[in-house]
Amino acid sequence: MDAASLPALLALAEQTPGVRAAAAALRQHCAPLRVVVVDALDMHDEKPVAQGPQYQLFLGASDGHCWTVTTDPARAAGLFIAALC
Repeated sequence: MDAASLPALLALAEQTPGVRAAAAALRQHCAPLRVVVVDALDMHDEKPVAQGPQYQLFLGASDGHCWTVTTDPARAAGLFIAALC
Protein backbone atom coordinates (compact mmCIF):
# COMPACT_ATOMS: atom_id res chain seq x y z
CA MET A 1 0.00 0.00 0.00
CA ASP A 2 1.21 3.49 -0.73
CA ALA A 3 -0.27 6.92 -0.13
CA ALA A 4 -0.59 7.59 -3.86
CA SER A 5 -3.18 4.80 -4.21
CA LEU A 6 -5.53 6.17 -1.53
CA PRO A 7 -7.39 8.69 -3.77
CA ALA A 8 -8.11 5.94 -6.31
CA LEU A 9 -9.35 3.60 -3.59
CA LEU A 10 -11.63 6.30 -2.20
CA ALA A 11 -12.94 7.04 -5.71
CA LEU A 12 -13.71 3.34 -6.22
CA ALA A 13 -15.61 3.23 -2.93
CA GLU A 14 -17.48 6.47 -3.63
CA GLN A 15 -18.76 5.05 -6.96
CA THR A 16 -20.35 2.13 -5.13
CA PRO A 17 -23.69 2.53 -3.36
CA GLY A 18 -23.73 1.00 0.10
CA VAL A 19 -20.79 0.47 2.41
CA ARG A 20 -20.85 -3.34 2.13
CA ALA A 21 -20.79 -3.18 -1.67
CA ALA A 22 -17.99 -0.60 -1.49
CA ALA A 23 -16.02 -2.93 0.79
CA ALA A 24 -16.55 -5.81 -1.67
CA ALA A 25 -15.24 -3.67 -4.53
CA LEU A 26 -12.21 -2.70 -2.47
CA ARG A 27 -11.56 -6.35 -1.55
CA GLN A 28 -11.45 -7.28 -5.22
CA HIS A 29 -9.16 -4.38 -6.05
CA CYS A 30 -6.85 -4.63 -3.02
CA ALA A 31 -6.43 -8.39 -2.52
CA PRO A 32 -4.75 -9.71 -0.38
CA LEU A 33 -5.23 -6.62 1.81
CA ARG A 34 -8.03 -7.12 4.35
CA VAL A 35 -11.00 -4.76 4.01
CA VAL A 36 -13.29 -4.38 7.00
CA VAL A 37 -16.50 -2.38 7.40
CA VAL A 38 -16.48 -0.41 10.65
CA ASP A 39 -18.92 1.97 12.28
CA ALA A 40 -17.99 5.64 11.91
CA LEU A 41 -18.88 6.24 15.57
CA ASP A 42 -16.27 3.67 16.61
CA MET A 43 -13.65 5.59 14.62
CA HIS A 44 -14.49 9.09 15.94
CA ASP A 45 -11.08 9.54 17.62
CA GLU A 46 -9.11 8.23 14.63
CA LYS A 47 -7.81 10.20 11.66
CA PRO A 48 -9.00 8.91 8.28
CA VAL A 49 -6.41 8.64 5.52
CA ALA A 50 -9.08 9.56 2.97
CA GLN A 51 -12.61 10.94 3.19
CA GLY A 52 -15.29 11.54 0.59
CA PRO A 53 -18.94 12.52 0.77
CA GLN A 54 -20.06 8.97 1.65
CA TYR A 55 -17.11 7.12 3.17
CA GLN A 56 -14.01 7.40 5.31
CA LEU A 57 -11.00 5.14 4.83
CA PHE A 58 -8.61 4.17 7.61
CA LEU A 59 -5.50 2.01 7.46
CA GLY A 60 -5.04 -0.91 9.81
CA ALA A 61 -1.75 -2.36 10.98
CA SER A 62 -1.48 -5.79 12.56
CA ASP A 63 1.12 -7.67 14.53
CA GLY A 64 -0.60 -10.89 13.47
CA HIS A 65 -2.98 -10.83 16.41
CA CYS A 66 -4.10 -7.29 17.29
CA TRP A 67 -5.14 -4.50 14.93
CA THR A 68 -4.36 -0.81 15.32
CA VAL A 69 -5.22 2.19 13.20
CA THR A 70 -2.24 3.74 11.43
CA THR A 71 -1.67 6.59 9.01
CA ASP A 72 1.46 4.92 7.63
CA PRO A 73 0.65 3.14 4.33
CA ALA A 74 3.85 1.08 4.61
CA ARG A 75 2.47 -0.58 7.78
CA ALA A 76 -1.01 -1.21 6.36
CA ALA A 77 -2.25 -4.79 6.42
CA GLY A 78 -5.87 -3.76 6.16
CA LEU A 79 -8.25 -1.07 5.10
CA PHE A 80 -11.20 -0.02 7.26
CA ILE A 81 -14.17 1.66 5.58
CA ALA A 82 -16.88 3.58 7.42
CA ALA A 83 -20.03 5.14 6.03
CA LEU A 84 -20.43 8.73 7.12
CA CYS A 85 -23.47 9.29 9.30
